[in-house]
This record gives sequence, C-alpha cells and structure tokens, in this order.
Amino acid sequence: MDETKSTTSRRRFLGTAAGATGVAIASTVWNASQAAAALVPNAREATPADARTFVGGRFFFNLDGVKCGFLKSVEGGNTYADVVTQQVGATGFAKKHIGQPKYEDLTLQIGFSMSKAVYDWISATWNMNYMRKSGSIQAADYQGDVKATREFFNALITETGIPACDGSSKEPGYLRLRFAPEFARNSKTGGSLDSSTPKPQKTWLPSNFRLEIDGLDCTKVNKIDSFTVKQTVATDDIGETRDYLREPGKLEFPNLKITLAQASSQSWFDWFEEFVIKGNNVDSDEKSGRLVFLSADLKTELARITFFNMGIFKISQPSQSSSDTIPRVTAELYVERMEFTVNPGGA
Repeated sequence: MDETKSTTSRRRFLGTAAGATGVAIASTVWNASQAAAALVPNAREATPADARTFVGGRFFFNLDGVKCGFLKSVEGGNTYADVVTQQVGATGFAKKHIGQPKYEDLTLQIGFSMSKAVYDWISATWNMNYMRKSGSIQAADYQGDVKATREFFNALITETGIPACDGSSKEPGYLRLRFAPEFARNSKTGGSLDSSTPKPQKTWLPSNFRLEIDGLDCTKVNKIDSFTVKQTVATDDIGETRDYLREPGKLEFPNLKITLAQASSQSWFDWFEEFVIKGNNVDSDEKSGRLVFLSADLKTELARITFFNMGIFKISQPSQSSSDTIPRVTAELYVERMEFTVNPGGA
C-alpha cells in the first residue's frame, strides 16, 4: 500500500476525549453471513447447511496482490467506534461523541490448497518473523460476479487454529486463521473473478495424519486434540492518527493432548517415569516430533508441524466401559516451539 495514501487516510482525532465508555457502536459494513445471503435474490434466511455450501465456494482471498484461493468461511471484519463521554460544566447532561474507528479481527477457514503466500505468512509468524499483510476478501455470486469487497491493511496474524486430528473423522478439516488489521474499508465492487482464479480447494480429512515423536511408539495414536498458536498484538493509541497502530507481542505455543491405544503406550509410561517421577527433565531429556497431514492416498504430505523441546507432564487412562473394545491412554505434552510448513505440490 502506498505510504502517502495510508497517511492521508489517518485523519486527526475529533477533539480531546475526557473518557471513553465501554459502549461500542457497531458499523455493520461487513458481515460474512449477511453478505452471502445478499448475493442470492429473494433468499430465505440461510440455514447452517445453506451457509456452508455457499460460503465454501464464493469468498475469495487476495493477499498482497496474490490470488490465494477460495475460503471455507469468513467471520468478523466489522468497523465500529466507542462512545466517548465528556462532562462539560455544571449541567446534568454529559457531552457524547464518537472516538476513533476500530476494526474487528477477521477469521478465515482455509484448506491446504491455498496459495503459498498464505502459508508463508503463517510460517513467518511462528518463527517470530512478523509480516504485516494487506489484501482483500471478495464475495461473488454463483456466476462469479463480485458483489462485495472488503479491503484490509497492515494486518498481523493473531491466531492459527489447528483442527483435531481424529482417526474416526469423516468430515473435512480446515485451518482457522485470525488476523488483526490496522484499518479496513469497503471498496467499489464490480467485475468478476477472472479465469485465472484458482479452483475451489480439495478437502483434507482429519483422519489422514501421522504423528512422530523421537523414541516413542506413535503407531497407535488415534487422536490429537485441536490446538491454537496465539500471537498477542499491542495497540499503540498515542498520537494524532485516527487509526491505531498495531505491534506484535508475545507468541504462545499450546500444549498437546494425545490419545493412543494402551497396547502401544509402554514407551510413553517409561518416559513419564523418567521425566516426571525421577526428575530427569533437563533440555537433553526433552523430545522433538512432527505432525504430518496426509492426502487421501496416505502417502503424499500436504503439510507438517514440527515440534521442538517437548516434555510430558501427564498421562492417564480415561474411564472405560464394558462396551469399549480398545483401551485408550491420554498423554499431555508441553511444546516450547513449533514450525509450520506446507507442500503446495502435494495439495
């Protein structure tokens, strides 16, 4: 984005605020579910099934000029302002006016066949190589005619959600990407998605995965709970600009909760005995590992998450009933650092 245009768009704040209330006035300039419904003439209120079918193929993501692909869903992105209350004189009435505009985070559901630019953005964030990105989301009808466009500027990723990997799952899985823009706007719409626009994404099943942890038997792992990598964002609200500046804060990697068959759990109990009970838990006793997402042939690698400095802190056997055919064990591990990579060719 041109720096001059950015500066011009940030106008001086109107007046000096004596105090801000907790009340916000929403400006519903962008609502993904409403935008989807508006594209279908005389449509009834969409059911969850309707919304899923429509949104899955008609919201298109652009990032720094790169056509990245269709989205499963879009949430957030509204603009709103706080109501500022100012006591003036001895009257019993308070003066009220509007503070700076604020912009909700945007949350997207994406698959593993987006443009490499999206995954590079995630990977850079996890490596603390923060990148501010600008782009847009286009809402098109079934003929590919663009009906609404929401532009965002200087966004930082705040969350990357990894879906649960479950051997019994038969529903497609999607990453959840949340990012915070410094400012956003609706732009003029028109035209259509051109013929070079990528096709809708192929699906990935959460049952198609492989877990590898050094020295542990992972052959009977059947589930890894969903987890989210979070990046805090600090807001710099000092100065004369009308839009808040955002700066990256702390990066947080979550713990893992892993379920496996009791028959293959001995190496896990042995590690717990050494690491927790006997206290042999220095850096050299921690482990590394990999979570690999596989295509339908269970051979082609779509993406992987590499784990560093893993430590076990809990292992337990969930309550069983007489109808359970396979006894399970649940292990919980901390992870100090993770790396995310995608193989676009595999997708």
